[in-house]
Amino acid sequence: MVLGETFVLWFVPAAAVVGILFALIQWFIVSRVSVGSEGKGNNGYVHVEEDGISDLEVVAKCAEIQAAISEGAESFLATEYQYLLIFMSIFSVIIFVFLSSVGGFNLERVPCEYDTTQECPSTVAYAFFTTVAFILGALTSTLSGYLGMKIATYANARTTLEARRSVGRAFIVAFRSGSVMGFLLAANGLLVLFLTILVFKLFFKDDWVGLYEAITGYGLGGSSVALFGRVGGGIYTKAADVGADLVGKIEQNIPEDDPRNPAVIADNVGDNVGDIAGMGADLFGSFAESTCAALVVSSISSFGADRNFVAMSFPLIISAAGIFVCLLTTLVATDLFVISGVKQIEPTLKYQLVISTVLMTGAIFLVSWYALPETFTINVVGHEPKVVKNWHIFLCVGSGLWAGLIIGFVTEYFTSNTYQPVQDVADACRTGAATNIIFGLALGYKSVIIPVFAIAAAIYLSFSLAAMYGIAVAALGMLSTLATGLAIDAYGPISDNAGGIAEMAGMSHEVRERTDALDAAGNTTAAIGKGFAIGSAALVSLALFGAYVSRAGIAVVDVIQPKEFVGLLVGAMLPYWFSAMTMKSVGKAALAMVEEVRRQFRTISGLMEGTAKPDYKRCVEISTDASIKEMIPPGALVMLTPIIVGTLFGVETLAGLLAGALVSGVQIAISASNTGGAWDNAKKYIEAGRSEHARTLGPKGSDAHKAAVIGDTVGDPLKDTSGPSLNILIKLMAVESLVFAPFFAANGGWLFRL
Repeated sequence: MVLGETFVLWFVPAAAVVGILFALIQWFIVSRVSVGSEGKGNNGYVHVEEDGISDLEVVAKCAEIQAAISEGAESFLATEYQYLLIFMSIFSVIIFVFLSSVGGFNLERVPCEYDTTQECPSTVAYAFFTTVAFILGALTSTLSGYLGMKIATYANARTTLEARRSVGRAFIVAFRSGSVMGFLLAANGLLVLFLTILVFKLFFKDDWVGLYEAITGYGLGGSSVALFGRVGGGIYTKAADVGADLVGKIEQNIPEDDPRNPAVIADNVGDNVGDIAGMGADLFGSFAESTCAALVVSSISSFGADRNFVAMSFPLIISAAGIFVCLLTTLVATDLFVISGVKQIEPTLKYQLVISTVLMTGAIFLVSWYALPETFTINVVGHEPKVVKNWHIFLCVGSGLWAGLIIGFVTEYFTSNTYQPVQDVADACRTGAATNIIFGLALGYKSVIIPVFAIAAAIYLSFSLAAMYGIAVAALGMLSTLATGLAIDAYGPISDNAGGIAEMAGMSHEVRERTDALDAAGNTTAAIGKGFAIGSAALVSLALFGAYVSRAGIAVVDVIQPKEFVGLLVGAMLPYWFSAMTMKSVGKAALAMVEEVRRQFRTISGLMEGTAKPDYKRCVEISTDASIKEMIPPGALVMLTPIIVGTLFGVETLAGLLAGALVSGVQIAISASNTGGAWDNAKKYIEAGRSEHARTLGPKGSDAHKAAVIGDTVGDPLKDTSGPSLNILIKLMAVESLVFAPFFAANGGWLFRL
């Protein structure tokens, strides 16, 4: 080990600050594209007419639409955050009371669990710092989602305006905007976590075990907000999307994003609050939880016994190195390579994944070699300590990193209309919606196979080399290129909004074709982002499971025993229950939206002729009210289940429950996300009509196209609500169980005792 403590104290925050500054530079560059009355208005273009509309009129319309989308997103998040504030307040009290009760609300210092010769903070102090960490994690997650929404609504019209010049310029604006979110989230999360550790260290001193167990509250706070953000945002966006598609496309036979459709603004708002704010909070939660799991396990290893701050900070150093790697990778797409045609969009985004993975592999090798001792031990409850070498950790982190790349490529293959699976789904639309749905479901089930093998291989290798610490750092490896992954993911909704604005502003067919090409690539990258999130969730939840088992003092989880097996069965059922709740919520919200859109088409004279404006605000209100109301039951299911099971049935049953939810949830999440993504791109494949095969299925309005729209509508809640939310379910229950493990170990299982 070469690196010293001083290096870590400077390198980690410096990386975070560089990430924030880079994000601000990207934001500044995007802001130079003016919208509306901000400046030039036409961005230096020669005045032209677009389908009879003057250039300045187009810019003014873009500004008006952008303002409406931004206002709707702000309104939803303000309402959602009010509910989250109430939840955070109540749950903070629960954390403090439950953990304080373990020691009988004792204020005196107690002997340390892993070194009885030393005195450690009281249980009340431990509960207090865990609660503070929970609040900080929740606030950071909230900020992450909000910043992502702001940059997305700031960039959508600018992407549209740049599409008038070329598809390359539009791509750069969308990608730079996505990178703003990626770097802000990764850097803010790392900086807040690192500073929190340093501040807590002033109180905990050499009690690294207590410090890092208190820090787990940070991951719990992040995932709690992510759950409601994903579920609430997903219900919002899909209620509007389904309503707009069913009435607009099928019943009224008008184009997607037609300004005559009353639900069109709500649909575009939904892209930002669901796919941007919700997704940002989700991946922040994964980062926080994987880091916390690695820190907890490292604190009870020889690192903790030796008070080796550098080695224990290894997860933070990996994330810091990842920011620099992602910065270099981003420059390839924005400065070193110029897109000149629509066919280069998807390959450019794919290169981002490959370049970041290759560069990160080298960075992981250097960090593992210089930050870790040549040999160290990892303690395993009930077993002999595991002797580990530093190159073992390189293989563990690398296995997670490359497993993520494999999942990304497999997801792209099954969801991009460039490849055979989606084209087969589109071809099935010849014979109607039923065969389209059959082919789509089969595709989703099949797409699970390779990602599961990739995750299984990473788990086996990592556990064999470094026990649960290996799995924790493997999860961190998959998330080490978080800034690039988020940039690619956020690019999708920004491009989707840009296409909607182009349609509503009445831009030329050529511009609309460019934004459609950006959007089609964005659908694939969004699916890749979901694949990363689900894959990392599997590793993160398993690492948290290992930390929970250690913290609860369980030597072996034996599924043959009745307590564990009952938990296993119920845990495997929970993702189905949760999916049923979220999908039904989308259905109920969409039903209200469909009725409202029909009412407006029926009662507003001149709406279909384009001489009257629809009531966009009413549709935004319906989506907001429905999503806020409907997000509470599934959220309560996830948050209350570990507490009820741990308290009533004990730590063994809860261990079985976590294992069952992990195994079942990963399969359903991958299948649902990929099925929905394939249906969406099958519809776009027919609409674009770029190949001879696609033209035989089209054009828009044909029977095959209508069947594709129905498939896309069915897939919407799968890919944007239920699927992405399931990865939060398995992570959140695991980290919540870890936080409350001392309480469950001391007081749980009273029903069996009766």
